[in-house]
Amino acid sequence: MKIRMASCVLATVLVFASALSLASAKVHYHDFIVQVTPVKRLCKTVDAITVNGQVPGPTLEVTDGDTLVIKVVNKAKYNVTIHWHGIRQMRTAWADGPEYVTQCPIRPGGSYTYRFTIQGQEGTLWWHAHSSWLRATVYGALIIHPKEGSYPFPKPNRETPILLGEWWNRDPISVVRQATRSGTAPNVSDAYTINGQPGDLYSCSSQDTAVVPIDVGERHLLRVINAALNQDLFFSVANHQFTVVGADASYLKPFATNVIILGPGQTTDVLITGDQVPARYYMAARAYQSAQGAPFDNTTTTAILEYKSAPCPAKGIQLPAPALPPLPAFNDTATVTAFSRKFRSLRRAPVPTEIDESLFFTVGLGLNDCPPNFSKSQCQGPNGTRFAASMNNVSFVLPSNWSLLQAHKYGIPNVFTTDFPANPPVKFDYTGNVSRDLWQPETGTKLYKLKYGSRVQIVLQGTSIFTAENHPIHIHGYDFFIIAEGFGNFDPKTDAAKFNLVDPPMRNTVGVPVNGWAVIRFVADNPGVWIMHCHLDVHITWGLAMAFVVEDGVGLLESLEEPPEDLPIC
Repeated sequence: MKIRMASCVLATVLVFASALSLASAKVHYHDFIVQVTPVKRLCKTVDAITVNGQVPGPTLEVTDGDTLVIKVVNKAKYNVTIHWHGIRQMRTAWADGPEYVTQCPIRPGGSYTYRFTIQGQEGTLWWHAHSSWLRATVYGALIIHPKEGSYPFPKPNRETPILLGEWWNRDPISVVRQATRSGTAPNVSDAYTINGQPGDLYSCSSQDTAVVPIDVGERHLLRVINAALNQDLFFSVANHQFTVVGADASYLKPFATNVIILGPGQTTDVLITGDQVPARYYMAARAYQSAQGAPFDNTTTTAILEYKSAPCPAKGIQLPAPALPPLPAFNDTATVTAFSRKFRSLRRAPVPTEIDESLFFTVGLGLNDCPPNFSKSQCQGPNGTRFAASMNNVSFVLPSNWSLLQAHKYGIPNVFTTDFPANPPVKFDYTGNVSRDLWQPETGTKLYKLKYGSRVQIVLQGTSIFTAENHPIHIHGYDFFIIAEGFGNFDPKTDAAKFNLVDPPMRNTVGVPVNGWAVIRFVADNPGVWIMHCHLDVHITWGLAMAFVVEDGVGLLESLEEPPEDLPIC
C-alpha cells in the first residue's frame, strides 16, 4: 500500500513538474520576408537575396523547450526553403527545410510556416536557405539558451554571434548555374565576411567593418558560425586566447587555443577575456585549403575587438591600425588535426556500444565522361569531363515532382529506391593511387532504410579520387558522437582500438580529414527522411549526398507527425 501511495505521489510530482515546464516555455512568432535587396560590398552594389533586407538575416534567440513559428514569404525570383541547421526536429521533419527532401520549394509569391519545438538542446546553431546557393546571403544565427539560465562555465558579461561568410560580386545562383552548364568548378568568392562585412583589408570596406565591444576584465562569449558556402576557415583574435566551451550546441570540456577551425555548417563557442591593454585588435578569418591544386579565395576578412576604455585619438589624428593575429598557413592540416583531437564531451556520453547497423561510406569527388549529346562547352572539366561527387559511388539526384518525405509518407512509387549500398560496391585503396575506372560514379536517388531505435555506426572514408579534401559531413535531424578520426584507409582491426566510447564530442557536422576517415555513432530515434551531405555546397551540387529513411516506431510519440496544411506542392 505504501509503495502504491509513493508511486501516486511521484506521478503527481512528475505531472506537476511537466506542467510547470510547459507553462514556462514560450512560442516565438517571426516573419521572414525573402526579397531582393541592393547590397553594396567591395565598391559594387549587388541585388542580393535577403531575409528582411538583412545580411546576415535576423538572429533568433530562444530557450530550450520553446517553440518557433516562422512564416516564410517568398518575394524573390527564385524558389526557396529554410533549414534550421542542427535542430533535431523530433517527429517534425516537415519543418527541416531541404528542398525536395522534406518539402517542395516555396515558389515566388508563395509562403510556408515552419513550426517546431526545441527539445533538449542548448547552444549555438544557425539557419540558412537550402535551395541552390541562396544560403550565400540567406542565413542567420539561432541561439538556444538553457532553461535554468546558467552555463556549465563562468558566466559571460557579453555574448556576440560571429558569422563567417562568403561574398560574390555577382548573383551566386548565376555562379553555380554557369559551373553546372560547363561541368567545371565554380568561380571562387571575392571576399570572406564577418557579420556580413569584409573588413579593412578589402577595397571600399573599412567604413563598415564589424566592431565587437569588450572592456577590461570582461568575459565575452563569442558564438562563432561558419556560414561560408565552400570553405573551411581559421579564426583568431590578436593577442587574445580562446577557451573553447561548446560546438554545434553541445558542451565540451574547456580547452585553451589561439586559433579555431570551422568547416561550413559548424559552430564553436569560445570565451575571451578583456585582459589586454585597452586598444583595438583585429579578429580575422581565412581559408584552410586541404585540396591540393584547387583554386580558392586566399583573402582575409577582419572585424575589430574594441575596448570601450581605449583612449580616443586627438582631433585630426588617425587611429593606428589594429594588431593582426597570426593565422596558420592555408594548408596547415597539422593544426586542424591537433585542434579537433582536443574535443571531448563535458560529461560521460551515452554512446551506443552495441551496433545494429554497421555502415561504411566512401566520400569524395569524381569525373563524369562527357555525354554523347553534350558539346565541348558543356564538358570543360579535366580532359573534357564534368565534375561529379558521390558517396559509395552513388552521385545523389534530387527528385522534382515530390519531396522524398512525401513519397515515403504516402508510398508514392518511382521517386526513390532504398538500395543505397551499406558498403562500397568495390573495395580499393581509398587514399592511394585510384584506378581511373573508379572515377565515374553512377547516379541515382538511393536511400538507406533504418528501423526506429536502431544503433548506427558509420565509417566515413575520404578518397583521393581526382583530389583528396577535408569534407564537412552534416546529417539532418540528428546529432552524433565522433568516436574516432584518422588518416589513410580505415582498418577495423587496428583502428577500433582508437574508439572513444567515454566522452566523444557530439556534433551535427563532422570534418572527415583530408585523405582520412571519421567514425560516428547515433541512435535512429527520429522518424522521417534525413539527408546526409557534404556542407561544401559545390560538392552537394555535384551529388555528394545520400538520405536515410527512418521508419516509425511504436505509437504516436515514435511516429512522424502529419504534414501541415500549407506544405508547398511541387
